[in-house]
Amino acid sequence: MTEQTLTAADFIQFAKQTQAPLADLFEAVSSANNWQDRYRQLMQGAKLLPALPPELQTEAARVRGCESAAWLYHCQVEGKHLFIADSEARIVKGLIALLLHAVNNSDSQTLAQFEPKAYLKRLGLEGQLSPSRSNGLYALISRIIELSRE
Repeated sequence: MTEQTLTAADFIQFAKQTQAPLADLFEAVSSANNWQDRYRQLMQGAKLLPALPPELQTEAARVRGCESAAWLYHCQVEGKHLFIADSEARIVKGLIALLLHAVNNSDSQTLAQFEPKAYLKRLGLEGQLSPSRSNGLYALISRIIELSRE
């Protein structure tokens, strides 16, 4: 599989396959009683996203600003934005899973109005992430918004 073979159907299938599990992850993280439980849920959430094959882990798809390697792909189908992402770090991949829950199948206007700090607060993660993880997450969010404007 190459970047050229990642089709709209791949994005649609990914979104359908992950929609319910990512909603469950959101619920589990947001209802966790403490940081340790949230952290454990994030680590489990990383397993919900399939790994990108090595040939899709390209520099062109790499998210700049993430300390750990993270890759992001975008497709727009009928006015809705779909994303596929991966990271080499489990905690980052868990954060990506939560982020994809929030942004997949959104229109451009919704993505332009996305408030990452409010979302992190709803999850109970505000102030819980290290500066490097926060910076990486905000870099990913910025890239998602940027891609939705192209």
